[in-house]
Amino acid sequence: MSQDTLAWLARGDFVESATSVVLIGGPGTGKTHLLIGTLIALAGIGRRVRYVNASALVNELAEAEDERRLSRLLERYARYDVLAIDELGYLHLDRRGAELLFQVITDREESSSLMVATNLPFGEWASIFTDARLAAAVVDRITYRSKIIETGIESYRLRSTTNAT
Repeated sequence: MSQDTLAWLARGDFVESATSVVLIGGPGTGKTHLLIGTLIALAGIGRRVRYVNASALVNELAEAEDERRLSRLLERYARYDVLAIDELGYLHLDRRGAELLFQVITDREESSSLMVATNLPFGEWASIFTDARLAAAVVDRITYRSKIIETGIESYRLRSTTNAT
């Protein structure tokens, strides 16, 4: 990844324009590290940020819906300057979970930045959302006015293990 891209993320240039950032790459390619590092830098300059694992977010949303407090939770997530959703694509979402995640993404569209880390190319998202149309709608919203950063496929963990032997 270029130094210019890293500096762009750390400065938060994408936040003012409500641009989203999508990190796509294989396991162990630094997506989570990049998300957290960016959020730490942004918090340091006064931005309101939140990091959440995709499955934990969906579980939290479902629980809030069951307890009739979904609106409050959605409002809370909408207030962050940057919401970072990690590990989207590792677990399949049922219809309800996919629809709840879609709500969070739609609420942020064009108003605040979203960062997403995924190991799946967009063409495979139908497999995690169980509904091809819903997957297409999510991809459409996430990629609109976004910067897509590919982190590669070679795992740094595997590379360090291989180099150590």
